[in-house]
Amino acid sequence: MSGFSMHGEKESASAFALKRARRIAAICIAALMAFGALGLVGCSCSNTSTKTDDDNAKKEQVNDKKNATKTVPNVVGMTKDDAERVIKDAGFAVGTETEEAGVCGDRPEPRRDRAAGRPLTGGELVYWGASGITVEVLRRYGTVSLAEYRGETREGKAFGFSSTPAEPMFGYRGKWGVKVYRPMSEVRFVYGGHTGDNYCFGREQLPSEGDLLFLTGGEKDVLTLAAHGFHAICFNSETSVIPAKTVRKLVYRFKHIVLLYDTDKTGLECSEKHRAQLAEYGVKRLVLPLSGTKAEKDVTDYFKAGHTREELMGLFLKLLDTLYGDTLAMLKSCEIDYDHPPEQAVAIVTAGDVPLGSEENILCITGGEGTGKSNYTAALVAGAIMERETDADLLGVRVEPNRKGRAVLLYDTEQSEQQLHKNTGRLLRRAGRERMPEYLHVYCLTGMSRSERLTAIVQSMDRYHYLHGGIHLVVIDGVADLIRCANDEAESVALIDEIYRLAGIYRTCIAAVVHFVPNGLKLRGHLGSELQRKSAAILSIEKDENPEVSVVKALKVRDGSPLDIPLMQFRWDKQAGMPVYVGEKPRAEKEKRKEKELAEMAREAFARQEKYGYIELCELIQEMLEVKERTAKGYIRYMREKEIIEKEGDCYVHGQGRV
Repeated sequence: MSGFSMHGEKESASAFALKRARRIAAICIAALMAFGALGLVGCSCSNTSTKTDDDNAKKEQVNDKKNATKTVPNVVGMTKDDAERVIKDAGFAVGTETEEAGVCGDRPEPRRDRAAGRPLTGGELVYWGASGITVEVLRRYGTVSLAEYRGETREGKAFGFSSTPAEPMFGYRGKWGVKVYRPMSEVRFVYGGHTGDNYCFGREQLPSEGDLLFLTGGEKDVLTLAAHGFHAICFNSETSVIPAKTVRKLVYRFKHIVLLYDTDKTGLECSEKHRAQLAEYGVKRLVLPLSGTKAEKDVTDYFKAGHTREELMGLFLKLLDTLYGDTLAMLKSCEIDYDHPPEQAVAIVTAGDVPLGSEENILCITGGEGTGKSNYTAALVAGAIMERETDADLLGVRVEPNRKGRAVLLYDTEQSEQQLHKNTGRLLRRAGRERMPEYLHVYCLTGMSRSERLTAIVQSMDRYHYLHGGIHLVVIDGVADLIRCANDEAESVALIDEIYRLAGIYRTCIAAVVHFVPNGLKLRGHLGSELQRKSAAILSIEKDENPEVSVVKALKVRDGSPLDIPLMQFRWDKQAGMPVYVGEKPRAEKEKRKEKELAEMAREAFARQEKYGYIELCELIQEMLEVKERTAKGYIRYMREKEIIEKEGDCYVHGQGRV
């Protein structure tokens, strides 16, 4: 029993000694690891191919050993508690790596203070200043001077760099760590930390929105551009992937995004590749006029050579000229040359001294069924085929004589061929002619589809323009019949744009007749709205209180007030076999009409809101009646006199004298 007990005691003592030895070994290993980490101040997790090789690491380690004088304490033979106390007293942590130990890959990120910063030296200020980069710019972009940097290679070998006057060292700080920049050294870039896939230098300094954003190949170019008043960012290097999601967001913030890479082989190839990849976002590519050599390849070199911000903007403008060449060439012919004024447009149709229809413009004629629109337009055609001034009855208007025998074209979409033939005979008699002149062409388009009618008008106008040396007047009687629906916005806009274009390129007046009734002073429907905007004048033909008389009144004139145009009257004359002019309505009638229509306008305006300031009311009248500011102010005075509106403090309200 006693022998067995002794044996048991020996076994226990041996096991205890083994466990104690293992604990001590673990503590020694931890201490050794802590000692090995003393000189480490960073980690090289480079996303590019840097040259931090073993030779460089060994050289730097030799220097580190001169300053590393701590000795690993001897903990053999001590209890665990005593060993831990001795190790801690020596300045080491127990059981783990110290926080200062640099790691790579999936190890914890290094601390920022591994890169020891210092104030910029005079030589360093000169270095940055040569590119126009100020201390303020450096501070804003987190760029610092580094006294030294310590890290590990990917293989876990320690290395370090120290700044010297010949080889200065800087750091681009970010939340992820620091990118070390050694411009005069063989190893130029080292990454203290892991950048991840979203490295973008300068993004935090961008405004919420801007005009021009450059994408560069390096951080220094970003700083240089910032120093010269430009916005710029970079994605680590020229060969780095540019995230499409980042560009997609920037497109909404900046008008232009431009690649501005180096002009060496790599830079040119990469910028073109990125431009093609990001073409859907409208990313542009600007190539600097540099040789591409080491000393002359990037935007920093460009400014070092003495170029200015204005010169870089000039290069960007040349880029736009190249991209927009076709459009700008076309636009050049449309540019106004103030020193060489265009040929004065001739007024084709006038009422008194007020032009209603002139070259390069649209004259809109509207009214209801049976009001006499076709007869009125026939009178305009009659005046257009006269080759000299006469006293012919043109229903109250004057039409410029066709002295050069230019084309006069009438397109009708409503009347039958027989009815149009009769109207043609009447207009010839009104013009004092027995036969049609060769330059007059009258067409009945009722037999054509709506889609064919506009094409026929466009092509025939082109032919007769060359055949007769120009076009004097065009009448389209039934312009709404050129599209499927007068309330279709897209169709209406396209049609009126085309008619306006034709009037411009052929320098003629186009009278467009619409066959729906306007309401008050505003035309209705999308077609009417477009005609309201594009027409130089709008004439409305309505039946008088005497149904035998038709009244022509102006709804809009580009120069002047429509309410100042006389109310012209015409009626059918059996003896003449055509409508004849019966004079203007009395002045009292004109005033009555003016008061009535201004009252209607006021009723509509004050239904929107109760009160208006003077300027607000003036602008509203200009919008509703399409008159100039001076005319609108006159209407305000008139409405106050008629008590249509009243002044209440500084505002105007609806009055009691409204009709």
